Amino acid sequence: MRFRRKAEETATSAEATTTPVASSTEAHDAPDAAAAGTSPAAGAGPFDAAQVEGDGIERADLGSVLVPAIADRELRLQVDEASGEVRAVMLAGPDGACEFQAFAAPRNGDLWSTVRPQIAEDLARRGGTAEEREGRWGTELVCALPVQRPDGTVATQPSRIIGINGERWLLRASFLGRPAVEPEATPEWEDALAQVVVRRGEQAMPVGEPLPVRLPDDARRVR
Repeated sequence: MRFRRKAEETATSAEATTTPVASSTEAHDAPDAAAAGTSPAAGAGPFDAAQVEGDGIERADLGSVLVPAIADRELRLQVDEASGEVRAVMLAGPDGACEFQAFAAPRNGDLWSTVRPQIAEDLARRGGTAEEREGRWGTELVCALPVQRPDGTVATQPSRIIGINGERWLLRASFLGRPAVEPEATPEWEDALAQVVVRRGEQAMPVGEPLPVRLPDDARRVR
């Protein structure tokens, strides 16, 4: 696991950190352990924490997300030096990366269907494009966004944004690099995302609120 501590550095995936997750944060989701949400199919993943309890698999505990060791993938955390807060969680490999974050969602709603057009509209305002395609978890967005290189020239950053509705949570992921432009040729990246576990918690939260991410305890001891 690699940690980057920079006070002002932005996350690698601009789309995942600057576009809205939900248009309203007024509706609060009260705890209800018996409520049936829109959970991933059994065995499909990503998983709710209740689905993997006691399975014996060791995972990095980042609070709202738990990530097992995945072959050929490095878990990277970008940490704000001033606050100590995790600003981005990413799986990185030689041909690309997957950045992901979990958000509070309604019990029986489809937050991703609400968020998806907002993302497309935001990208259009910023000079980018977003096209829908059907993938492993349903409708996703294939995006292209103009970005400025350090030398001042402009390039196009491709990404593929996925939303997965779970038990009162939405897991949003952005693929970068080869898995963004060649999804059929890189199924191992989706397999890696499918191993992520989301821990929603029982606290009431506004719909669309990012679920808190924290450094593992052993990382907190490193200075």
